[in-house]
Amino acid sequence: MKQLCLIFSTLIAFSLTQADQSVIWIGTGGKDAEGIYRTTLNTENGKLTEPTLAVEIGSPGFLCISPDGKRVYSTCNNDKGSVAAFSINEDGKTLTLINTQPIGDGGSAHVSLDATGKTLFSAQYGGGSTASFPIKEDGSIGPRASLIEHEGSGPNESRQKSPHPHWTGVDPANQFVFVPDLGNDKIEIHKINHEDSTITPHGFGKTVPGGGPRHMKFSADAKYAYLLNELLMSVSVFRYDADKGTLDRIQTISTLPEELQEIPNKASEIRLHPSGKFIYAANRGHDSIAAFQVNQKTGELTFVEREAIRGSWPRNFNVDPSGKWLIAAGRFSNTLSVFQIDQETGGLSFTGNIVNSPAPICLEFGK
Repeated sequence: MKQLCLIFSTLIAFSLTQADQSVIWIGTGGKDAEGIYRTTLNTENGKLTEPTLAVEIGSPGFLCISPDGKRVYSTCNNDKGSVAAFSINEDGKTLTLINTQPIGDGGSAHVSLDATGKTLFSAQYGGGSTASFPIKEDGSIGPRASLIEHEGSGPNESRQKSPHPHWTGVDPANQFVFVPDLGNDKIEIHKINHEDSTITPHGFGKTVPGGGPRHMKFSADAKYAYLLNELLMSVSVFRYDADKGTLDRIQTISTLPEELQEIPNKASEIRLHPSGKFIYAANRGHDSIAAFQVNQKTGELTFVEREAIRGSWPRNFNVDPSGKWLIAAGRFSNTLSVFQIDQETGGLSFTGNIVNSPAPICLEFGK
C-alpha cells in the first residue's frame, strides 16, 4: 500500500510539474544560430530553461505551429528560399524535418497556417509576393498552389520603392489571408479557396502613408484589426467587416514619441493579450515594449507605458497563453527576458529572469 501511495504521489507531482511548463519554439536568424531552438517557461514563477537546439536548419526565421500541436513550419534558405515542415518528436524536445518546398520567388519573411492547418501561407519581402501551399495528411508541404505578385510603392524612397510583404495571417472566420505590405502601404487581402489551397486577390486596406505596414493581429471577436507600422513606429486600429472582408482605419497611435525616434529605430512586432484587453508593440533601437489598453466598446487604444527589454533589438516577443508573462527576444544581445503582466493595467514588470539564446527572431508557444 505504501508503495502504491508513493507511486501515486510521484505521478501527481510529475503531472503538476508538466502542467506548469509552456514550451516555446525559437526561430533564429544569424551566424551564431544553428537552427530552431526550444525552451520552456514555468508559468508559476516566470523562469525559462536554457534554450537547446531542436533541429539544424538554415535561417528558420519565422515559425508557426499546427493546430494539433504536432508539427512546426518555418522559413528556411534551401533552394534560394523555401518553407519547411517538421514533426515534433516523442521527447517533445527535438524536431525531425519532414520536407521543404521551394517558394520560387526568393526567401520568405513570414509563414502562417489557416485555422484548419491545411494551407500554409508565405510572404516574400524581397520578391514582393504572397504564396500558398497545401498541407498533406502526413504534415508535409505540397508544391506551391498559388503566387500573387503585389504592386505599388510608398513615399519613403529608401524603403518603399516596391512591394515588400512582411506578414501573413487569416481572419477569425478563416475566409481571407491578410498581408501587410511595407513597400506599398497596404494590407493586401486575398480570398482563400480551401478546396485546393489557392488564394485570389480580394482588395486591400488603406494604411498610413509612409507607415510601412509590418505585422497585424485581429481581436478575438473579429470586430477589429491592429496593424503595426514599422517605419512611423505606430499602431493603426481598423474596424473589420467580416462579411465583406474589408478594413476601415479608425485610429493611429504612436509606439514611440517623435522626440525619441532616432535612426535606426524600427517597430517590429505586435501582440494581443489573451484577455483581449491589452496590445503590445516592440520598438527596435529604443529597445522597448509599448503597452496599450484596448477600449472594449470601440476597439481604440490608450497608451499605458514603455518598458525596456533589458536586451538589444527586440525583433520579436510573445505573451504566454496564461497571459501572465511576456517574453522579449533580443536579437543582437542573444537574450530572452521575462516580464510579468499586470492583469488590471497591462503594465510590465521585469522579473530579472534572462537566458541566452542565439539570434532569436521568433517566439512561438507550443499548443
